[in-house]
Amino acid sequence: MVTTRYIKPTESELEILQVLWDRESASVRDVHEELAKRKDVGYTTTLKLMQIMHEKGIVKRDDSFKTHIYQAAVSKEKTQKHLLGKMINTLFGGSPTELVIQALGNHKASPEELNDIQHLLDNLKKQ
Repeated sequence: MVTTRYIKPTESELEILQVLWDRESASVRDVHEELAKRKDVGYTTTLKLMQIMHEKGIVKRDDSFKTHIYQAAVSKEKTQKHLLGKMINTLFGGSPTELVIQALGNHKASPEELNDIQHLLDNLKKQ
């Protein structure tokens, strides 16, 4: 049985992954242009980060074209679960309740989001 070790992406790597998760695949230029809409970042910085991410196994690279095309090698859901679990354990003393209280106390949830949360709570109570 092969066990793969989870590699925690840095904040910059998470921003790149978000673009790749949204687009499914993209060139360095595509990712850079998307990131540049939100922050001041150099093309060579984006290129170097994506090369490092490829070496770490966080992204896959298709070299069959002149322009390399990248895809996320880690799922968004798995990454969210891992990082959220780590956050609950380190910042909230292992209490998901504390996380929810902080999240809902500091950010206004829409009526739709509150309905989704209520639906989740109702389902959890039934289990």
